[in-house]
Amino acid sequence: MSAVQQFLLTYGSNKGKARGIAQDTAKALETKQTTLIEVVQSLGEYINDEDPTNRAKAVEYLSQIIGELPPNFLSRQQIQVLCQFLCDRIEDEGAVGGLRKLEGMGRYNHEMATLTFRAMLEHFQDLQMRSQSQRLHILDLLSVLMSKHRKTLQDLGSESIVGIIDLVAGEKDPRNLMVVFSVLKVVMVEWEISGHAETLFDSVFCYFPITFRPPPDDPYGITAPDLKGRLRDCIAASGYFAPYAFPQLLDKLDSTSPNVKKDVLQTIAACALSYGLTIVSNYSVTLWDSLKYEILNVQEEDLAEEALKALQAIAIRLGRGLDSTDPKSPLANYLRPITKECNDQLLEPQHKQAKPAGQILSALGIASPIAFFLIIKAVLPPLSTLYQGADSIAKQRALLEVLVQLLDSAIAVYGSPSISAPETSVNNPLEPFRDRLFELNSQALMSTAVEEVSFRIVALKALLRLCLLRKYLQDSEIGMVVQYMDEIVLSEDPMGRDDLKKEAIGGLVEISRIKPALVMNITFPAFMARLPDSSPSDHRDYLITLEGLAQLSVDKFVANTLIRRLLNRLEVVLGNGGSSAYPQAILSTLQYVLAQRDLQSDTNLQSYFERIVVGLITQTVRAGAGQGYTTALNEESTMVILARITTMIVRSLDEHKQKSVALQCYSLFVEEPSFTPVPFKRDTPTPQRLTMILSTAVMAGVPATAILEFTDLNGSIQNLLSELVRLALAEAVAPVRQTILRQIGLLVNKFMSSKQIQYVMDIFLNLINSLTEMTSMSENTIRLVFWISKAMLLRLSNTEEVLNRLLGLLAETGHDSACARGFGLLLAPDEVLSKANGAVVRLLAKQKTFNICIPIIAATFRNVATSIKPNYLIALSGLLKYMPTEVIMQEIDLLLPLLLQSLDLEDSDVKAATIQSLTVIGQESPKAVEGHIGSLVTRLLSAASNPKVNPPALRLNALRCLRIFPGRVKESNLLPHKNVVLRGLVIVLDDPRRSVRKEAVECTASWFNMDEPQSD
Repeated sequence: MSAVQQFLLTYGSNKGKARGIAQDTAKALETKQTTLIEVVQSLGEYINDEDPTNRAKAVEYLSQIIGELPPNFLSRQQIQVLCQFLCDRIEDEGAVGGLRKLEGMGRYNHEMATLTFRAMLEHFQDLQMRSQSQRLHILDLLSVLMSKHRKTLQDLGSESIVGIIDLVAGEKDPRNLMVVFSVLKVVMVEWEISGHAETLFDSVFCYFPITFRPPPDDPYGITAPDLKGRLRDCIAASGYFAPYAFPQLLDKLDSTSPNVKKDVLQTIAACALSYGLTIVSNYSVTLWDSLKYEILNVQEEDLAEEALKALQAIAIRLGRGLDSTDPKSPLANYLRPITKECNDQLLEPQHKQAKPAGQILSALGIASPIAFFLIIKAVLPPLSTLYQGADSIAKQRALLEVLVQLLDSAIAVYGSPSISAPETSVNNPLEPFRDRLFELNSQALMSTAVEEVSFRIVALKALLRLCLLRKYLQDSEIGMVVQYMDEIVLSEDPMGRDDLKKEAIGGLVEISRIKPALVMNITFPAFMARLPDSSPSDHRDYLITLEGLAQLSVDKFVANTLIRRLLNRLEVVLGNGGSSAYPQAILSTLQYVLAQRDLQSDTNLQSYFERIVVGLITQTVRAGAGQGYTTALNEESTMVILARITTMIVRSLDEHKQKSVALQCYSLFVEEPSFTPVPFKRDTPTPQRLTMILSTAVMAGVPATAILEFTDLNGSIQNLLSELVRLALAEAVAPVRQTILRQIGLLVNKFMSSKQIQYVMDIFLNLINSLTEMTSMSENTIRLVFWISKAMLLRLSNTEEVLNRLLGLLAETGHDSACARGFGLLLAPDEVLSKANGAVVRLLAKQKTFNICIPIIAATFRNVATSIKPNYLIALSGLLKYMPTEVIMQEIDLLLPLLLQSLDLEDSDVKAATIQSLTVIGQESPKAVEGHIGSLVTRLLSAASNPKVNPPALRLNALRCLRIFPGRVKESNLLPHKNVVLRGLVIVLDDPRRSVRKEAVECTASWFNMDEPQSD
């Protein structure tokens, strides 16, 4: 049996094997075991077979052989012969692929390309009768000819234009259209098409607008924007299309479909940018007359935005290459009716069309410096006159809003110190108006009644833009604006609204970026002078000042000065005594400022360490040990803030310094021989024990490789852990106990090696065994057990044994729900035991905890006594509270019955966590709740009502959960409960909290409209 016969027999059933046969033939050709003539002759009876299937297979055999040959194997003459052979049989499937492979051999000349192109035009007049894949192969061959033999096709002139148009006419498949549009665009751009403009335009505009929506999971990845972009490029390809494009696009602008109108506007913009200057100029006023209605009578904001872009595109095209402000230029002729229309609209500044008029002027002003020049010359003088003659604050505000829009354009054109703009020889047309604009806005801001907040905000925005405009205001004038903003922030009564103060602070922040020296010299002294030297007892005005200073710290130089001055002020305040609220506010400001800095590369890091970490901590510790005077630093809430700053700074130190600090984590930089740290010391007073908060901060900041104090030389980390366990069990002061537990968590999770974990397990098991009766010691033991467990679980050490021991505690009747509540701690985020502080937090920690606990809880719950069941539900809610959605959904059928029973508990925290989980389930898997709607509705309505029992957050979340069911759960399951829900919500509509009432209204609407058909 010959090779061709074998190929024909196997091609339909085993294409891989058939390809192997072709490869063998190609190798025989290479090794000269056969010749090309012999191969072609072997096809004889099949290539002329009446059955098109056999002919196609024979041609495919030859095509695959060609594809397997090396690029230089065939001579130009052989390629010429094969090209003619395949072109004669181009209608047979496989011939197109063979021609593609021949062309890829690099010896395809002008005659072959012409032969192939004409064969395609002659034999594929019925192209749309073929399958999509066949059409795509043919179009790909056309695209290759267009790409590599463009001059050949171009020399064919009208023959190629008409031929291509006829060939691709009627194509509808998105994949094929992507090729069609690309080919046609080349013709439109590079061919002489003046005699075929209308035909070419019609060949693509028949597809406008594209309404294609890709099917779900479309493997080809072609989107509607892809097709729209290719079609838009075609329509905008040649100015010859303008007589057809602009009238038809404007007709389609009357469409009621927002998507169609958006496509039209985007296409007009593309055409305006692409067509020639004269063409765009001829249509510019016509386009303005149509586009202005989309902006002045705005119905859809995004459509108005697209219309503005189209107007701007026209201005950009007309201004391209223009270097003078000649009033007779096409750009000036285009802008003249626009500025006149906008000036007319501004005569009634409170009218709804005045604001869009300002948007038009602003958008066109950005187009070019010359456009901005012409607009300002035409608009600003009458705008100033209108403002002067305005008889109400409301009119003045509307006119100032237009001015703000024009100033935004000015910054876009001429730039600011922080925003670059192209260099231009056109002078800023605002220069002659500088003094007037500065005076006008200064008066509006500072001389208007305090209650006119919205008007003054607009004036402040205008002044800020004048300051930001490059090379416009002098430093002295910007300094006056800074003073205005300082006065607003520091001195004015906000009249119940902080809007103006927020704008002023934001303005100062912007100015500090470009003129930090002005802010340093004017704002800082003013703000610092407002900070008292001692803690005030009757007011907290300093909070506004500190907030402003914190936000001004964006500039490095400003931040450095602020930190230094705040530390100086803190020393004075601490020395004068008084309430701790003020020092806490200063420390919080320092924390905010430092958090914005890259401390590791900060040259002042060592200074911060010495002044804050060493200085303030030493002062605190000495006072706590009775060796100095007590200040606000010795209060627990102040110490917590100082601890956060300490961790932040220590974490940023170099490794050598961190290891040095670790050796002082308990002595806390106090070097007097009379001082004894808290660990291994008996009867330590509470003020000194509180300093363990600071020790925890140091431990959190140093790396896991550091050697901690008491673990070097004669000590060991095991001894330190045992001592901390002793302290935690005996501690009665809650803040001290909490910080010791965190230290234990850090030791176990971060500092102890895998070999040392067994020592931890011994402690853990001893503690579990000691839980025999409910005493104060037992409460501390439970807390300790769960903190050790948390540290172990996060690093995935002995996970299964730890969790099994903890789950066993749920059956204990002597500890009430204390053990059950401990489960909420296991996966809860903690600011100390965190990845940022070097703690080991494995990615699978939550997943593994879930996989172990949930099946055991579900199985045990069914068999335990009724009195103990709440323990399991509380533990479940604690675990689910911090569990990722995708993890919860794995066991949804197991969880739902337990969650429903959790809603019956009186504990509001448990109910809150349960509702959170139910909300996730309702959103992600509504089918899962369909069989439980009755139970859910009753329980959620109960949680949403009764304000005396249920806190506001719980009531709000219960309503949100109830609201997600309509639209997700089948209506047939919801309708039987509709009336029950609506009656229950009537009570909630009278809830004392506004947020709950608002949610109740939305929930009512969701259920009330549930069975109504949705409008398109």
